[in-house]
Amino acid sequence: MPYEVEMKFPLPTGSDLTSILHELGAIASKPKGQRDRYFNHPTRDFVQTDEALRLRDEDGTVHLTYKGPKLDTTTKTREEIEIPLGLGEGDVVSLVRILQKLGFREVAVVSKRRQEFLASWEQVQTTLSIDDVDGVGRFIEIEQVASPATLDRARESLARLATHLGLGPGERRSYLELLLDGRER
Repeated sequence: MPYEVEMKFPLPTGSDLTSILHELGAIASKPKGQRDRYFNHPTRDFVQTDEALRLRDEDGTVHLTYKGPKLDTTTKTREEIEIPLGLGEGDVVSLVRILQKLGFREVAVVSKRRQEFLASWEQVQTTLSIDDVDGVGRFIEIEQVASPATLDRARESLARLATHLGLGPGERRSYLELLLDGRER
């Protein structure tokens, strides 16, 4: 069972990490837009269970994702199960209606522009994503996929990468949590 080991850091306005990412040998992908619709379960509160159900539209490619509870207090390590749906916009509307008929309710939509970089850090494929999130701000996420046996190594590796990049304190809240926290203020 793969786990997503992730750390997220706010980026000050105007900061540019692209040169240091290129020094790492990171390869940039084409920037993309992501529109994430989050749903809450009809009989258990995902805020309380620290789970997430997300429908992501990434420039026309749709994925349904379940994220399990975070497993530690320093990173955003969690089980992630994702399936590509390959649906058109009309099918997405129908899928949302099915979820609603089953009692799921849409909580919020998180929209962002993402620039991903792939690098080999400590001989492990690492994804570094610079995100501009509507209503939340600008962040970098660093991520590795790990097995149960390599979880500790991945956490330690990402901590060293964050130090190498000169990143400040991490942010464990999801973009959804940050967006909802901002609305409450």
